[in-house]
Amino acid sequence: MLRYTLMRLGVFVGCLAAVWGLVYLGVFPRGLGDSNGMWIVLLSLVVSAPLSFVLLRKERDRASETVVRRVDRMKAGLESNRSQEDEAADSAHAQGQAS
Repeated sequence: MLRYTLMRLGVFVGCLAAVWGLVYLGVFPRGLGDSNGMWIVLLSLVVSAPLSFVLLRKERDRASETVVRRVDRMKAGLESNRSQEDEAADSAHAQGQAS
C-alpha cells in the first residue's frame, strides 16, 4: 500500500513539475492574479489522476489484494474470538444447569 501511495505521489510530482514548466514557458495560462500557484496544483491534480489510473493499474490491484487479505484475516480472527466466547458461554450455562 505504501508503495502505491509513493508511486501515486511520484506521478503527481512529475505532473506538477511538467505543468509548472509549461506555465512558466507560457504554453498554459498563468491563472488570475495571485492564483498561479493554486492553478498549477489543480491542473497537476487533474492531469495526474487519469495518468495514475492507467499507469499504476497493476500496483493498485496488488494493493487492493493486500487490503482484502488483511480484512479477511481480521474477519477470521473476529469469528474465532466470537466462537470461543460462545463456547465459553455455552459451557458456563451447561455447568450452571447441571448444578
